[in-house]
Amino acid sequence: MTKPKILVTRAIFPDVIERLSEKFDVESNQDDKIMSSDELTQKLQGKDAVFTTPSERISAEVIAAAPGLKAICNMAVGYNNIDVDAATRAGVIVTNTPDVLNETTADFAWALLMATARRVTESEHWLRAGQWKKWRFDTFMGADVHGSTLGIIGMGRIGQAVARRSMGFNMKVIYHNRSRLAPETEAYANNARHVGKEELLRTADHVVLVLPYSPQSHHTIGAAELAQMKPTATLVNIARGGIVDDAALIDALGTGRIAAAGLDVFENEPAFNPGFLSLKNVVLTPHIGSASEPTRRAMANCAADNLIAALTGGTPPNILNPGVNSRK
Repeated sequence: MTKPKILVTRAIFPDVIERLSEKFDVESNQDDKIMSSDELTQKLQGKDAVFTTPSERISAEVIAAAPGLKAICNMAVGYNNIDVDAATRAGVIVTNTPDVLNETTADFAWALLMATARRVTESEHWLRAGQWKKWRFDTFMGADVHGSTLGIIGMGRIGQAVARRSMGFNMKVIYHNRSRLAPETEAYANNARHVGKEELLRTADHVVLVLPYSPQSHHTIGAAELAQMKPTATLVNIARGGIVDDAALIDALGTGRIAAAGLDVFENEPAFNPGFLSLKNVVLTPHIGSASEPTRRAMANCAADNLIAALTGGTPPNILNPGVNSRK
């Protein structure tokens, strides 16, 4: 019996490739070449499913050009790289990998928050450059984290995990969401209090962005929002590029409108705005929020679980458009 054919678009763990190969005819990209849209379209010809990462744009045009495609399984919780509506119209299952990365990403949000508030990157560069000649009372004075107010925009599973970690720092937590959480969920998230966006921006000492990207959330933080923040405040983005207007943030950091920022995601990444590189008061990391080995393995296996279920008659655990499950 002929095995279904699948494409794995980027390099992943070899044991996951082996696992998929037991059931499918796998075309993998272990050389990790970034494919153009045309190359991706060509490789999808005759494929039953595709194992994707956030770096591939699975547009309506790509989907239309692959009529045999049954499933798109993304190794990420975010899926703004996939035109889910187009996939649904074409009867193609789309899946993601939620939950398995919540705690690791929340850990990393705190790594960025602490590094940003306490000027870790800036001071390390200064030390490495041989500038440390004597102690001074005001050398790299930053902001306190303990006892401050943490503002979280996007209070889903990761946002709640970020909030829980604030208990050890005796912080007040305020959050802005499309809807208020249940009282017991707020209590578990360090007694987080639901507020309007403007109040959060005016009040928070540290603002963390954890909301998913969509056309509606594009530039949730722009010049107007940055102008509402305290000049002593910090901003951390572990969500998605496009949530923040990067040009406006560069201007705000350069003029001291806010104190500092910690960024793991950017507009147009990896070709991010070079204006960030001239700023000392920004911590920059290359989209590594979920990059622990156990978590990345869990994500890869979760995507594989989804793909196996989609092509073997089961229901994928993390299907985003369940109405299409039996259309092909």
